[in-house]
Amino acid sequence: QVQLVESGGGLVQPGGSLRLSCAASGRILRIVTMGWYRQAPGKQRELVADFPTGGSTNYADSVKGRFTISRDNANNTVFLQMNSLKPEDQGGHYCYGRLGGVPYGRCDYWGPGNQGTVPS
Repeated sequence: QVQLVESGGGLVQPGGSLRLSCAASGRILRIVTMGWYRQAPGKQRELVADFPTGGSTNYADSVKGRFTISRDNANNTVFLQMNSLKPEDQGGHYCYGRLGGVPYGRCDYWGPGNQGTVPS
């Protein structure tokens, strides 16, 4: 079955960098979009960046100029390079994919997330 496998999460001091990876596995016929959300404790999950197939990348205003999203299409993998991290970047980060696959067709998928990014 289709699933998202994340790597690279962790805690980093302010000003540091972190690179997240997320690979979609399974019988994938189409990637509509892949990206990253974050969720601070007690708050709703919010979009950090995404990369729709055939479209332009999107970034939250708070991360523009600091974060870069990219994709390795041959391996169905999305990356998020996070530079100049700030305390407000804290929260678990979750890989998201809207994928068309077998056997369930087009579905939304979530990675397991990590435990945080930057301490407050």
